[in-house]
Amino acid sequence: MKLAVVGAGAMGGALAAEAAAAGHDVHVLEVNREMIDTINRVGLTVRSDAGELVQPVRATADAAEIGAVDVVVVFVKAHHTRSAAEAMTPLCGDSTVIASLQNGWGNSDVLAEVHGTRRLVFGVTYHSCSVEGLARIAHTGRGETVIGPYTEGNQAPTERLAGLLTSAGWPTRIEPEVRTEIWKKVILNAATLPTAALTTLAAGDLARDPEMRALVDGVATEACAVARAMGLDVEVGERITRIHQILEGAGKGKASMLQDALARRKTELEVINEAVVRGGDKYGVAVPLNRALVALVRGLERSWTL
Repeated sequence: MKLAVVGAGAMGGALAAEAAAAGHDVHVLEVNREMIDTINRVGLTVRSDAGELVQPVRATADAAEIGAVDVVVVFVKAHHTRSAAEAMTPLCGDSTVIASLQNGWGNSDVLAEVHGTRRLVFGVTYHSCSVEGLARIAHTGRGETVIGPYTEGNQAPTERLAGLLTSAGWPTRIEPEVRTEIWKKVILNAATLPTAALTTLAAGDLARDPEMRALVDGVATEACAVARAMGLDVEVGERITRIHQILEGAGKGKASMLQDALARRKTELEVINEAVVRGGDKYGVAVPLNRALVALVRGLERSWTL
């Protein structure tokens, strides 16, 4: 298939390289000129347990140079979703599948506002990747990818995306109740990302420290309560057990929000813990730990400008 990946960060870069290695015609839409030049000159490098993949891929800042594609996967940070959605319009033909595998709650709603819902697919992935340098990525963990149609019953685009991702080494399951799956990952992210960003602890160290583990569990419990108030089928015991398993298996991997904090970049707090706080306010669920983490991370971000 002809695939466009929007955003050549850790996750987008890994998918682009691995899909190209699987034989797909892959293009990257990116705004960072140095990144574009590096990708076009030396390709994308992905290091994993399988070894090092150096994969030629074409990159550009102009979607018109790419033209219409079969599938476009958006992997930009949440606060760039709207500008990316507008910039990628030339990629989107009548039959193009438009997909978001981004962190957080609400990115697909922005894509729907710009491109409609007919071809829109969204979901979550449990792959773990980190940036090691310009156009260099460490693929530190592999996990399940779960997707579903934005509009109920719209199966054809969903099956098309699942086939592409699976062929690229990202095994993908189709789930009709994908919104529940997305919120399950919001719970994971709310509990683990700001705690890592504020402490600089690697994922595995969050699980090993008793005090941090208790905080992670408390944040997750609040987010589960919001999910249940929204009518989603989420069980707190399952989520906490799963979060512990993911942290213990992640070892020295650096959470995405920790990577942002170390680089002094704006975090994705607005679609993670702030989404939990908004849900708590809407449904009358107390979320003091999530509210405190929002204040602390926002304070950290403000400190970078002082």
